Amino acid sequence: MDKESLIEALREIVKPYIQDEEAFQNLSEETNFIDDLKINSANLVDIILDVEDKFDILIEDEAMENMLTVKSAMEVIKTKLPAE
Repeated sequence: MDKESLIEALREIVKPYIQDEEAFQNLSEETNFIDDLKINSANLVDIILDVEDKFDILIEDEAMENMLTVKSAMEVIKTKLPAE
Protein backbone atom coordinates (compact mmCIF):
# COMPACT_ATOMS: atom_id res chain seq x y z
CA MET A 1 0.00 0.00 0.00
CA ASP A 2 1.48 3.36 -1.00
CA LYS A 3 1.92 6.29 1.37
CA GLU A 4 -0.98 8.35 0.02
CA SER A 5 -3.43 5.43 0.24
CA LEU A 6 -2.33 4.76 3.79
CA ILE A 7 -2.76 8.41 4.83
CA GLU A 8 -6.21 8.47 3.22
CA ALA A 9 -7.23 5.28 5.05
CA LEU A 10 -6.05 6.76 8.36
CA ARG A 11 -7.91 9.99 7.59
CA GLU A 12 -11.17 8.04 7.23
CA ILE A 13 -10.52 6.08 10.43
CA VAL A 14 -9.77 9.12 12.63
CA LYS A 15 -12.45 11.42 11.19
CA PRO A 16 -15.22 10.49 13.68
CA TYR A 17 -12.92 11.16 16.64
CA ILE A 18 -11.29 14.50 15.80
CA GLN A 19 -11.91 17.63 17.85
CA ASP A 20 -9.93 20.08 15.69
CA GLU A 21 -11.35 20.37 12.17
CA GLU A 22 -8.61 22.72 10.93
CA ALA A 23 -5.84 20.33 11.99
CA PHE A 24 -7.75 17.48 10.35
CA GLN A 25 -7.94 19.41 7.06
CA ASN A 26 -4.14 19.79 7.21
CA LEU A 27 -3.48 16.18 8.21
CA SER A 28 0.03 15.05 7.29
CA GLU A 29 2.59 12.49 8.44
CA GLU A 30 3.61 14.87 11.22
CA THR A 31 0.09 15.23 12.64
CA ASN A 32 -0.15 14.15 16.28
CA PHE A 33 -3.44 12.46 17.14
CA ILE A 34 -3.63 13.86 20.68
CA ASP A 35 -1.89 17.25 20.42
CA ASP A 36 -3.09 18.30 16.95
CA LEU A 37 -6.42 16.53 16.43
CA LYS A 38 -7.36 16.68 20.13
CA ILE A 39 -8.30 12.99 20.22
CA ASN A 40 -8.55 11.67 23.77
CA SER A 41 -6.79 8.51 24.88
CA ALA A 42 -10.01 6.45 25.02
CA ASN A 43 -10.76 7.34 21.41
CA LEU A 44 -7.16 6.56 20.47
CA VAL A 45 -7.85 2.98 21.57
CA ASP A 46 -10.95 2.98 19.33
CA ILE A 47 -8.82 4.20 16.42
CA ILE A 48 -6.30 1.41 16.98
CA LEU A 49 -9.13 -1.15 17.00
CA ASP A 50 -10.49 0.38 13.78
CA VAL A 51 -7.00 0.17 12.21
CA GLU A 52 -6.79 -3.49 13.19
CA ASP A 53 -10.17 -4.18 11.58
CA LYS A 54 -9.50 -2.17 8.42
CA PHE A 55 -6.12 -3.77 7.71
CA ASP A 56 -6.85 -7.17 9.30
CA ILE A 57 -3.80 -6.92 11.55
CA LEU A 58 -3.08 -7.29 15.27
CA ILE A 59 -1.24 -4.45 17.01
CA GLU A 60 0.55 -5.32 20.25
CA ASP A 61 0.41 -3.02 23.28
CA GLU A 62 4.00 -1.89 22.78
CA ALA A 63 3.29 -0.80 19.19
CA MET A 64 0.05 0.90 20.30
CA GLU A 65 2.00 3.13 22.68
CA ASN A 66 4.05 4.42 19.74
CA MET A 67 1.08 5.26 17.51
CA LEU A 68 0.80 8.93 18.43
CA THR A 69 1.42 10.48 15.01
CA VAL A 70 0.20 9.65 11.53
CA LYS A 71 3.76 8.70 10.57
CA SER A 72 4.22 6.30 13.51
CA ALA A 73 0.82 4.72 12.80
CA MET A 74 1.83 4.24 9.16
CA GLU A 75 5.09 2.58 10.22
CA VAL A 76 3.29 0.17 12.56
CA ILE A 77 0.73 -0.70 9.87
CA LYS A 78 3.43 -1.26 7.23
CA THR A 79 5.34 -3.66 9.47
CA LYS A 80 2.14 -5.66 10.09
CA LEU A 81 0.87 -5.86 6.52
CA PRO A 82 1.85 -8.92 4.52
CA ALA A 83 4.53 -8.19 1.96
CA GLU A 84 3.04 -7.32 -1.42
